Amino acid sequence: MSTVLDSFSLKGRVALVTGANRGIGFALAQALGEAGATVAVCARRLSDADAAAEQLEQRGIRALGVVLDVTDVASIDAAVTRVTAELGGLDILVNNAGISIGGSAFDTPDTVWRDVMATNLDGVWNCSRSVGRYMAAHGGGTIVNVGSMSAEIVNQPRWQASYLASKAGVHQLTKALAAEWVPHGIRVNAIAPGYILTEASPVDQPEYQASCVEPAALKRYGLPAELGPVTVLLASSASSFMTGSIVTVDGGYTLF
Repeated sequence: MSTVLDSFSLKGRVALVTGANRGIGFALAQALGEAGATVAVCARRLSDADAAAEQLEQRGIRALGVVLDVTDVASIDAAVTRVTAELGGLDILVNNAGISIGGSAFDTPDTVWRDVMATNLDGVWNCSRSVGRYMAAHGGGTIVNVGSMSAEIVNQPRWQASYLASKAGVHQLTKALAAEWVPHGIRVNAIAPGYILTEASPVDQPEYQASCVEPAALKRYGLPAELGPVTVLLASSASSFMTGSIVTVDGGYTLF
């Protein structure tokens, strides 16, 4: 007889996580592995992917380092081919890879706008289509996109119009694919993190206290590991009646 906890198990599943060599991506890969999944740890450089996979292996998680550039469709297709061949399938996709480049709109070069969109939004589109095609042909699967609370608010004091627009696009793309791919047995959901402490987001520094910490109901920033359980929920059968949902994990920042 199965229990509630059994529904969170990812035993026997294969997960692919983009941008998984550090920060939030690594934490999500670890959480999926701890829940029982075999994890394809993807990064643009094989050395980074292999190093992260080795760290997971040392924690008892079966992992494979894979080269994947979310802006390059050929790279994505090659990664999917390798993962499915070597790991025996692909059940879960976590679209985590992303970049943020701040600056006022007047001073933002067109190249920066395009780079942010290419990674944050086009990357989700590219990976979802490539993996989605495989899932549709093999009985379905689950996709978890990493959006942001920034899809709904304007961050201060650092202007970053390109990042906000890209994440708003991710949220709407999540809903569009969720609706379209129901007949294929593919569920698509997203998490919307608040301020999370990473190398790229040093929100523990004093200059961020007033804008990034104090406004949150919990009066603190989040840690990458705190996004793991929510991702496991959305990747597992525990969320079997959820698709097109955006789950906010922001310490209550957007309550006010």
